[in-house]
Amino acid sequence: MKEAKPHADSQLYQFGEFTLEPGERLLRRQGQPVSLTPKAFETLLVLVENCGHVLTKEELLQRIWPDSTVAETTLAQNVSTLRKALRSPGQDFIQTIPKRGYRFTAQVIEMAATTQSNDQPLNGHAAAPEPAIPTEQATKLAQPQLLPYQLTIALLLIALPTAMVYFLFFRQPPPKPNPGSLRQRSLAVLPFRNLKQETATDFLGFSLADSIITKLGSVRALNVRPSSYVDKYRVREVDPKRVAVDLNVNTLLTGTYIKERDDLRITAQLIDVLTNEILWKDAVELKYDNLMTVQERVAQQVIRGLQLNLSAAETERLQRDVPQHPLAYEYYLRGVDLYSANRLPQAIVMLEKSLRLDANYALAWAHLGSAHTAQASINLGGREDYAQAQEAYQRALALNPEQNEARISMATFLTDTNRVEQAVPLLREVLKTNPTIAQAHWELSYAYRFGGLLQESVAEAEQARALDTEIKASNAVPVTYLYLGQSDQFLASLPRNESAYVTFYRGLGFYYAKDWTRAVREFNRAYETNPEMLQTRIGKALALALTDASQQAMLQLREIENIVAARGVNDAEAIYKIAQAYAVLGDKTAALRMLRRSIDGGFFCVPYFTNDPLLESLHGEKQFATILAMARKRHEEFRRKFFSTN
Repeated sequence: MKEAKPHADSQLYQFGEFTLEPGERLLRRQGQPVSLTPKAFETLLVLVENCGHVLTKEELLQRIWPDSTVAETTLAQNVSTLRKALRSPGQDFIQTIPKRGYRFTAQVIEMAATTQSNDQPLNGHAAAPEPAIPTEQATKLAQPQLLPYQLTIALLLIALPTAMVYFLFFRQPPPKPNPGSLRQRSLAVLPFRNLKQETATDFLGFSLADSIITKLGSVRALNVRPSSYVDKYRVREVDPKRVAVDLNVNTLLTGTYIKERDDLRITAQLIDVLTNEILWKDAVELKYDNLMTVQERVAQQVIRGLQLNLSAAETERLQRDVPQHPLAYEYYLRGVDLYSANRLPQAIVMLEKSLRLDANYALAWAHLGSAHTAQASINLGGREDYAQAQEAYQRALALNPEQNEARISMATFLTDTNRVEQAVPLLREVLKTNPTIAQAHWELSYAYRFGGLLQESVAEAEQARALDTEIKASNAVPVTYLYLGQSDQFLASLPRNESAYVTFYRGLGFYYAKDWTRAVREFNRAYETNPEMLQTRIGKALALALTDASQQAMLQLREIENIVAARGVNDAEAIYKIAQAYAVLGDKTAALRMLRRSIDGGFFCVPYFTNDPLLESLHGEKQFATILAMARKRHEEFRRKFFSTN
């Protein structure tokens, strides 16, 4: 493999109908940008730089992930993504070399681009292009025999003057499209930046962005990234182009704010990333008590800036969920900020204070429901939190039956509390009118997984990721791959964050792959990050079992089981993992008891039960067959109800 070289803005590669611009991190097809994830772009760049040469998988992994240990399936996934993006009639740009690696087979021409970005005129006159001189790479062919059109191009390169070469390969891109004419706008609203070093108002940065995201979430012409995806950009300077690539969006809303006594100044701008244009910019000066007007004003300006045409129903939805009390709205914003930081008890306190002042604010009820749901299962709050979550969701939907956030969260709550048959219709109803909401597809995948419809679960998860690739960076764990026995695919698809939840599942993936050392390391890291979480406690027990501390592991499991029983925790999928741990430790009676509790709680994933290697010790038990038959009956009824062929 050739030595890596720096990429200037003046360098680019031409192959087929594509232009690869390393300096801008862009792939264009006939002048139009092609969306690629950062690692897919890097994979393509390495292949193009080495066109005609076989690159081994080891070389590619070392070049693209120099500081990480990554499975070969991740590389294969990137190559698959590239093949879809580069799909052209009669062309297959990337050749798989069995048991070795990959080769880029197209003719690649390396050329110099103009230094004036976006083809803007200089001093009112069109800038003359720099002549593009083919280098040694420009004449290099990946295959000894040229296709007819390639031969024609090669002859033209020899016979025509340089200016003609430029005309052939660097035709001016089409005029910038009117923003309103784009089929689908993808938007990320970044946390607003506090210009004053004052922690008392830091909560506004994320929560203001979240309010605007929620407001715009009902506009079908917009694909708005959820607030959980932009949380990582808090309190730090960002490069808009880099963020746009990371979040796979073509539009960004950024802003700053500063509070002086009772005055608040907010500056926001809407950026078209593809054209480097500021579509709208505004500075809002208001009294702090009028904070609740900001989301409405900014949302309307975004719609105008993108020239979106809303239906009457969308316009009506935008006018709902308007806060009425300034202090209640501040408490709401503080609650949202605390919830995003996983400070659940404090978030609940703030949201309850908000609702005591404004009981008709549906969004506050929806967030309160989410906080109680997380507290009930992950933090082992149990039956009391479940009851309060249900009441909060019902209040939210009574105030606004079409609020997507409440409907999706309510569906997940129903799945978690043994009512998955009610969750599926609710999610399908959301998707019927809002088919591009990635989170709804993801939660439907979750519901199908509980019912044992694993292939259907994978299909919904992939649909969610196709709509929103950044869902991989959240806490959305693709557990279905693990249940299908695809531990490598599971590990490759895990979000790249260090939350306790994701770290636990990374440990479980290594456990299934029999990489015991890594499994113990990840289980222990997850427990150290959050020792109160149900999943991390189970992981700690498995880690103890792997390090010859079976007695301690058993004590850990007994303690977990007692808490689950005493508090009425109904996280049926997590309870199944307690059964697995007992089975691994050889306590069949306890394992069968927890398996029955898991199924009774609404987790009846029969295909997984029958093939799970962690339950292998139970297969000869008569009670296991009885429990499995009970789960299979509900599983088959679930399939008939939602996927009947009649």
